[in-house]
Amino acid sequence: MRIADYILDNPVILAPMAGITDRPFRQLCRKYGAALAVSEMLSSNPRVWETEKSKNRMDHENESGIRAVQIAGSDPKMMAAAARENVARGAQIIDINMGCPAKKVNKKLAGSALMREPDLVKAILHSVVDAVDVPVTLKIRTGWDPEHRNGIEIAQLAQAAGIQSLAVHGRTRQCMYKGQAEYDTIKAIKQSVTLPVVANGDITSPEKAKAVLEYTGADAVMIGRGAQGQPWIFQQVAHFLSSAEHLAPPSRDEIAANLLEHVAQLHEFYGELKGARIARKHVGWYLKEQPNTEDFRKNFNTLECASAQLKVLEDFFMH
Repeated sequence: MRIADYILDNPVILAPMAGITDRPFRQLCRKYGAALAVSEMLSSNPRVWETEKSKNRMDHENESGIRAVQIAGSDPKMMAAAARENVARGAQIIDINMGCPAKKVNKKLAGSALMREPDLVKAILHSVVDAVDVPVTLKIRTGWDPEHRNGIEIAQLAQAAGIQSLAVHGRTRQCMYKGQAEYDTIKAIKQSVTLPVVANGDITSPEKAKAVLEYTGADAVMIGRGAQGQPWIFQQVAHFLSSAEHLAPPSRDEIAANLLEHVAQLHEFYGELKGARIARKHVGWYLKEQPNTEDFRKNFNTLECASAQLKVLEDFFMH
């Protein structure tokens, strides 16, 4: 798959997820084969850029791979300014968020709320594309609600504005993350435009990725929740798509090594206290498929000390 001058190694992409796809997680997913790892959503409001949260999200120091940064907002001029600022900070691709269903985002007419405002969508797309010299991509949902799936209209506006790639989550905003993703709309969108289309939603296995690609005709798949606790899914999906063969699952020792490395990187990136708190959800995802871990996870979630977290994880895997 190609995004302007960038050619991806395989058709498997890490979806942007607020509070999850920070630099440590992006780097881990790239290590395991994600061809592109999109950053957490960044507000286009410059008043929050100096907050600790925004500074962390804008941090791409020594980051490998293509640096794709997602921005969110509803004011065309502010979105353009945010795009320029992030390119100045090292972004190589700017991604526009029109898919987030969160209430606090939609209240500001950002995220998937924009699906109801095609004229504003058009203004934002043209403003951002004209503001920067790097490729601009877009992430949307199929529509606002099941009765108003206007993904084709938005996709055609995106193509006309010069958007270089379009990711589509197979749910409407009203659906949130409930029920099952549908791929009929993604298929119809792919047939209506010539720009690359990425299918997103409920991609949790190599077989599902292959089936979705074949059904929709999409150029790539985007994996979000399916990567939580199993970043090696990118490697497994890419291998299956290229060879029709399954990679062996990671060994317990490999899982242990990667979990310990991931937790240590969270401590380093955020500082010990905040890093220890953020590590809790990741450890929960890694261990949810492991038998008899409920008591361990409850105890782990009480730990505030980084060294204590690493010690109990080492002991857990050792014994």
